[in-house]
Amino acid sequence: MIIRQEKPSDYETVYQLIIEAFKEAEHSDGNEQNLVVALRQSQSFDPKLSLVAEINNIIVGHILFTKVQVGKKVALALAPLSILPDYQKRGIGLALIKEGHTIAKQLGYTYIIVLGHPQYYPKAGYQLAKNYNLKAPFEIPDEYFMAIKLDSQAEPIEGIVTYDPVFNI
Repeated sequence: MIIRQEKPSDYETVYQLIIEAFKEAEHSDGNEQNLVVALRQSQSFDPKLSLVAEINNIIVGHILFTKVQVGKKVALALAPLSILPDYQKRGIGLALIKEGHTIAKQLGYTYIIVLGHPQYYPKAGYQLAKNYNLKAPFEIPDEYFMAIKLDSQAEPIEGIVTYDPVFNI
């Protein structure tokens, strides 16, 4: 498996991959692929934080991290993580998360938040966001809103997370 930065020539393949990945998802609005398109055009997008996983030259997974605000500080949001159904439960998602964390840390980010499955994301080190005094800007059960601190020496951040406005599309 190769994990690399997404290229513009990958966009259509990734769009279809996201549709397939979320087709049977329990918690999906069916709009994740359009969210990614909108986020690529937003101020919160950094192409270095949009990654794909390839197996035998086939893109089988995608992950996107975009900037969010917490007060005057910048953190990242992981959204979405998409793996083709036939390739799920093989560690591809966790590998994409790990590589994304490495790149984010190299770029100077210290916190990442995620709205996701409470049995999955703790495998990658995520904890309840409330443990960091981070709050979602909407009502959500605590166990679905998680965060990770990438640098143990990072100064604390706390407050309500402000997502890029395109998350409201």
